[in-house]
Amino acid sequence: MQNNKWFTEECAEAGTAFSLEIHEKLHEEQTPFQKIEIYATKSFGKLMVIDGFVMLTERDNFIYHEMMSHPALFSHTMPCNAVIVGGGDCGTLLEVAKHDCVEKITQVEIDQRVTDLSLEHFPQLCTANSDPRVNLVFDDAIKWVKNAPVDSIDLIIVDSTDPVGPAEGLFSTPFYKDCFRALKIDGLLVQQSESPIIHLESLIKPMHNCMQEAGFRNTQLLNFPLPVYPTGWWSATLANKQSSIDFSREQDTKSLQFDTQYYNHAIHLACFASPQFVSKQL
Repeated sequence: MQNNKWFTEECAEAGTAFSLEIHEKLHEEQTPFQKIEIYATKSFGKLMVIDGFVMLTERDNFIYHEMMSHPALFSHTMPCNAVIVGGGDCGTLLEVAKHDCVEKITQVEIDQRVTDLSLEHFPQLCTANSDPRVNLVFDDAIKWVKNAPVDSIDLIIVDSTDPVGPAEGLFSTPFYKDCFRALKIDGLLVQQSESPIIHLESLIKPMHNCMQEAGFRNTQLLNFPLPVYPTGWWSATLANKQSSIDFSREQDTKSLQFDTQYYNHAIHLACFASPQFVSKQL
């Protein structure tokens, strides 16, 4: 919802709303897949909105992008081949590309206009797009993963919108089965999983169950703040094919070889901790 001065996202499930004061609307278009809007805000820089939902702002997107990438990458012994599902703004891609051990990064985004508009309005997120390791694919990621060779991928990052519209199928057992088949024996899957305070029973618990039904032997919640998302508390779910996550590279987080704004060794350890009411459900 938007008036002349404020953009407001209402969250009916929680009975809450979040607003940002805006200077002006910079862009609006309806693509074949979704409605995209770009605003200039008073205190959070530029804002991207898809189908009425806040996707990112210049001020705090680094938290989400760093937490969608670094905990998972440092939980794999040698993540050489990474695939990003969605992620059209390219912020997660930027973070993945900071890892020298990653030899190949494929990003599969269904809507090229998200990337085009990110290049125009959020160019700081797109500086890794020309990295020779990167392959930008604009296609249906569900079909792409289904056709991926067996045992070919080390890490799949599902950086998707909410489970509605084009992203709905990304939160399903059939999709997770295709991910499981495409991942190597020590492969990992990480996916944004919304807010534990309002989506625990409606999305997070069913999501973990679907991942386990697909064959993943261990699922774990990663917690982090995200001011512009409903409740300000967000999560990602890390799933692996083996019975436990490998923490052998945890020491590498003590002396990062690249710059971050949020993620560090202490955050890596802390994000795997969940409050009691969450642990009881999962």
